[in-house]
Amino acid sequence: MAENPAYPVGLRLTGRRVVVLGGGQVAQRRLPALIAAGADITLVSPEATPSVEAMADAGEITWERRPYAEGDLANAWYALIATTDPEANNQASAEAEAHRVWCVRSDDADQATAWTPATGHSEGVTVAVLTTDARGRDPRHTAAIRDAVVAGLRDGTL
Repeated sequence: MAENPAYPVGLRLTGRRVVVLGGGQVAQRRLPALIAAGADITLVSPEATPSVEAMADAGEITWERRPYAEGDLANAWYALIATTDPEANNQASAEAEAHRVWCVRSDDADQATAWTPATGHSEGVTVAVLTTDARGRDPRHTAAIRDAVVAGLRDGTL
């Protein structure tokens, strides 16, 4: 177990400003849950996958078609940093830290102030699994644990 493991928490983001930097596969995977949580989402990215672009076209998110710039995280509650530019990720991470914004980084979890757990749902229960060992963090292992817990809830063995 890590010396100081993450403190699990459920963020209530309804109506709160969430900034997503980068419009690629990570954003495509994470945006639906942020939308479902009722977050007020701004995507900052020069490009996006067709699925992310469809979310913007549907009015589910606001898309600013440009790279990250200092100040983008102003008044944000939560930031997902997922660009392909390491320098932009570092600058955004520093901005999040300076403004005390919860920040998830897809490129370097150890530089983030929050981690996204593997989540699953069964009959009104949300299961969230975080791996506590930073060196051995493997998303496949975490997802397998989540899947086993959700399966146990669904079939009544848990």
